[in-house]
Amino acid sequence: MNKTYQLKVNGDVVFESDALLNDDIKAAAISSTAYHVLKNNKSFEVQIDSEQFTAKKYQITVNGNQYTVDIQTELDKLINQLGFSLNAAKQVNSIKAPMPGLILDILVEVGQEVAENDNLLILEAMKMENNLSSPRAGVIKSINVTKGATVDKGLVLIEFE
Repeated sequence: MNKTYQLKVNGDVVFESDALLNDDIKAAAISSTAYHVLKNNKSFEVQIDSEQFTAKKYQITVNGNQYTVDIQTELDKLINQLGFSLNAAKQVNSIKAPMPGLILDILVEVGQEVAENDNLLILEAMKMENNLSSPRAGVIKSINVTKGATVDKGLVLIEFE
């Protein structure tokens, strides 16, 4: 399989390349997120504003102009052609107790909207407090435990709509 990259800039302009940095491009790091780039004897100041490494999506600023860049490899394109997606939204519909323990606190209510990684409840297990967080954004459909309840591993604690 060829090692080619497809770069989609601002959602519509597409570039194909067999290397992310060609021989005619010279880049020097100024900091962990800033670079000085030379291409065809032209100078560019590049700043990485944000990155979603697993999604291969970056917000960058080049000489003061902002761009969104999505990077796909041949494998990514093949997976998409087969109807799969590596970065599909998580469709977890419930939170189960990862181990037996005691519910110390419930931090959400039924009907509440939560974002991915919001804390939902605190489970004490083996004398340690474990914050259970939301695996995805959604709305709380039901809470099947109460504060102070003892739970077994695998018990459904919270369900999403």
